Amino acid sequence: MDSRSLPIDALLPDLIQALQTQRVVLLQAPPGAGKTTRVPPALLAAGWLNGRKILMLEPRRLAARAAARFMARAHGERVGASFGFRTRLETRVSAHTRVEVVTEGILVRMLQRDPELSGYAAVLFDEFHERSLNADLGLALVRECQQGLREDLRIVVMSATLESAPLARLLDDAPVLSSAGRSYPVELRYRPPRREQRLVDAMASAVRHALTNDPGSLLVFVPGVGEIRALASRLSDGLPPDVCVCPLYGALSAARQDQAIAPSAPGQRKVVLATSIAQTSLTIEGVRVVIDSGLDRRSKFDPGSGMSRLITDRVSAAASEQRRGRAGRIEPGVCYRLWTEAEQKRLPAFTPPEILEADLAGLVLELAHWGARAPDQLTWLDRPPKAHWNQAADLLRWLDALDHAGAITPTGRAMLDAGIHPRLAHMLVRARTLGLAQTAAGLAALLSERDVLARDYGCDLESRLDALEGARPASDGALGNIRRLARRLVPDRRDETAEKGSAGRLLALAFPDRIARRRPGGRARFQLSNGRGAWLPDDDPLAGCSWLVAAELDGKADEARIRLAAKTSLEAIEEGLSRHLLETEATVWDEQRGTVVRRHQRRLGELVLEQRDSKPDDPYQIQQGLIEAVQGQASERLGWTESAHQLCARVEFVRCLGQRDWPAFDRATLGSELDLWLAPFLAGLTHLRTVLELDLVPALRARLGYREVVKDMRGRYPKHPWPDDPLTATATLRTRHRRR
Repeated sequence: MDSRSLPIDALLPDLIQALQTQRVVLLQAPPGAGKTTRVPPALLAAGWLNGRKILMLEPRRLAARAAARFMARAHGERVGASFGFRTRLETRVSAHTRVEVVTEGILVRMLQRDPELSGYAAVLFDEFHERSLNADLGLALVRECQQGLREDLRIVVMSATLESAPLARLLDDAPVLSSAGRSYPVELRYRPPRREQRLVDAMASAVRHALTNDPGSLLVFVPGVGEIRALASRLSDGLPPDVCVCPLYGALSAARQDQAIAPSAPGQRKVVLATSIAQTSLTIEGVRVVIDSGLDRRSKFDPGSGMSRLITDRVSAAASEQRRGRAGRIEPGVCYRLWTEAEQKRLPAFTPPEILEADLAGLVLELAHWGARAPDQLTWLDRPPKAHWNQAADLLRWLDALDHAGAITPTGRAMLDAGIHPRLAHMLVRARTLGLAQTAAGLAALLSERDVLARDYGCDLESRLDALEGARPASDGALGNIRRLARRLVPDRRDETAEKGSAGRLLALAFPDRIARRRPGGRARFQLSNGRGAWLPDDDPLAGCSWLVAAELDGKADEARIRLAAKTSLEAIEEGLSRHLLETEATVWDEQRGTVVRRHQRRLGELVLEQRDSKPDDPYQIQQGLIEAVQGQASERLGWTESAHQLCARVEFVRCLGQRDWPAFDRATLGSELDLWLAPFLAGLTHLRTVLELDLVPALRARLGYREVVKDMRGRYPKHPWPDDPLTATATLRTRHRRR
């Protein structure tokens, strides 16, 4: 067993004692305290286990594997004996396993299959301060399980930087235990890029400077995989021979991830280029220098467009301190921050919880299966936003996963078993009935991981399927993960076929709201069935296609760039989505023809698949179509003669003298009430030009009822002349008496 003392060791007796009487405990310990690998083994001797196991959640696959391996090694065992792990792509447990380390999505699946978690005595939430969507969902479900089914179930929420008071209140004032950390002094050096200097160049310069001036290995925090590759390219020449550059991100193979976190060979130094995956839960042996870009890349969902987009933003103050602490795990270190000290003071305190920014389709489907149809039916630290929830529910109804009341359907239950995003799960479920499960599994796996081909290959997903089958070169590490996931989705491949060219047909089942029709014109611009616009570079192989299914877009609300897609056809769309096609018929104004037409359309969402026009036979509908045309763009072009203007002016003058019960004749009111005074005079007309030539005076006089007005005015003002036809009478300023 690992005999090194860690700060958490002093707190373990208090934790064990607290769990004798408490069902929920919060454990706050900074990075380096040892909570991840010390707490689970310390609880194995507790009497309340009663032969059951301990379940610990980690936010990432790499952290789950590393924690299980470390605990197994510390106890002189192999992984899968007393300490094992489960991730989406790999499982290492046995009948002897007593501590299972799982990723957060695995916990939700376990709860849906066994709501009592009957084989487990405690659930530990590690790194809860990251506030991932599945961690929030998992805690809400485990808490409901504890309150309704398993009073003896223990919950331990472990966090490094989270404000504990709100969480403690949420959990019925659970006790909070705090541990000191163990970190060596880390010297801060602010090194902002020079004006006009690119980030990658500034990072390369900082790496070379640190290698020259500071001992030990380097951990470099980079926003994303693209920057990691660019920085590795910058560093490929001129480094000392004893320096090895190792990338570290989620899509890498397990072997290459393990290589990045393993100790360097004797006499060697390592430069680890990592995303935020290395921010918590991991100790990379030998790291004494951290170089921090200060940036993080995360997905942000827009319920208005129904799309997620990757944003690059400043890290929070808490995250910057976690990154800094990586340099002081085993000895004093140095942290280079590529921003100014003044900018550090303006950083937000914490990263927003994922539940406030994420696509909630998976969460809503999970809760529907759990029996909750509204977010207020569970207890949340942060409640899911209403707009995100409603958009997710609408999508799930498109995917036939929810009925109109919000209850889960048999299709929805089958989708949950796949353990992937509901869009992809629906495609997989439907593909099984089409004999295309193998192709659908490949597509689902490709879209669940990072893209395996460079953008030079264009956006066609058929090219990615070729790479998956070995027909095109691609990243072996990423392909290994994708192939394992595809095999898990379709374990029995004997009766399945891989149909060439079926990607678009299948993707339409996952993305019915992203069917794209090419707009007329020379450029590759498309209209999506959700009403949004999208585009492709003109040189993309799919730019000339009439119909596409857009699987990945950059998320811009006005006109998004298509990143991944596949071509399809009108016939395939109508066959696969027949239940969602809407037949409409209406009499409308046709601007190009300048007349009213009867229009029959077959639509998918906002996308018109087919349109037929005919001559309308209902006079009332023709009349309304002409009124629509005038209101839309031609009201100023009506026949406003001098006589019409004078009539309107006289009526408004009388209204000003006190006759407020007379109808208004100002231009704004007349324009808004065309259907009341103009429509009766459009009988028999079918074209706009005849409407514009119409004399408006009779229609205006009819609106006024003028003979009734004459009778009324004669009675009120008998001395004044009130001719039956004032338009032809001789004008005078005299009363009747003076005229006589």
